[in-house]
Amino acid sequence: MQSILHLENIYKSYFLGKLELPVLKGISLDINKNEYVALMGPSGSGKSTLMNILGCLDSPTDGKYILNGKDVSRMLDDELAVVRNKEIGFVFQQFNLLPRLTALENVGLPLIYSKGVSKKERIERAEAVLEKVKLTDRMHHKPNELSGGQCQRVAIARALINKPSIILADEPTGNLDSKTSHEIMEILGTIHDEGNTVILVTHEEDISNFARRVIRLRDGLIETDKINSNPTVILHTV
Repeated sequence: MQSILHLENIYKSYFLGKLELPVLKGISLDINKNEYVALMGPSGSGKSTLMNILGCLDSPTDGKYILNGKDVSRMLDDELAVVRNKEIGFVFQQFNLLPRLTALENVGLPLIYSKGVSKKERIERAEAVLEKVKLTDRMHHKPNELSGGQCQRVAIARALINKPSIILADEPTGNLDSKTSHEIMEILGTIHDEGNTVILVTHEEDISNFARRVIRLRDGLIETDKINSNPTVILHTV
């Protein structure tokens, strides 16, 4: 299989004055194209730091990170921003929607920074991904007029707008009830089925069970990396 993410001996430390606080202590990992992976671990395990590195939101202190054939380990912030916008779609627990914009405007926002995309094309592409998450009837509503589940659907649509190869979802069901959580996980499952690599960061066992591979971190190291032979599948609930 084709590796889309390759991490080689990744270390990450933070510094408080002269005090070094090591968080990641030599992570080596390959994630292949169209895998569905859950990252798990207790508080302080390093999973959030690893997620930030995978998402090009932070750089390692040492080690090599190859993303889709590009060495992003030593890229500057401006270069990382370009990679993030093109390669990765983010879904966060808090949705991170702009309150004064409609769902349609929130979804189309990343395309404002894409060269050569007209306003007409931006609207058409935003409408298309909102249809994919079954939210066409709410596209002109603002976040305060939407439920939590609908806000997360908007966030997923926004993550898809640039046609990224990777969807990185950080606790995407953390603020949702059980029924809505399952609806969101079905959408992520459909995105995976259509060819995207999905990386899910969660502390919930039942949510991690939707993934096909589960990687557990502890104390800055990979503790286990196992294939999920019986992933949860939900049909026709969305």
